[in-house]
Amino acid sequence: MTTDPRIPLEGQPATPTGLHAAPQPVDAGGVGARKEVAEGVRTAHGVDPHGDDGRRPIAWLTINAPGNGRTPTATSWCVCGRDLRARGQADVFALVASHDYHRTVCPLRNSEEGRAAA
Repeated sequence: MTTDPRIPLEGQPATPTGLHAAPQPVDAGGVGARKEVAEGVRTAHGVDPHGDDGRRPIAWLTINAPGNGRTPTATSWCVCGRDLRARGQADVFALVASHDYHRTVCPLRNSEEGRAAA
């Protein structure tokens, strides 16, 4: 005599043996209806709140201060052609002061045309 080694699990429905159609969803009157545009997408071309205001960065000062007794470094770069580097705390402080001064004398930031218009 052979017995089935599988033990039925409690609360589990019996496995169907035949083929049957999957249940079809009922139309709930617009629920899940196709949208023409996703939510949050602007449909009209308007003013971009984060748009371009015409300003452009022209000078960068990058400082690397690693700590733990390691040597700090800095770079001062400008579109006008300025490209300076410093290594060591005293030289980095001097480059920061030089970069600050360059902002007042840079020909790209302080053109005569801009002063006359102001």
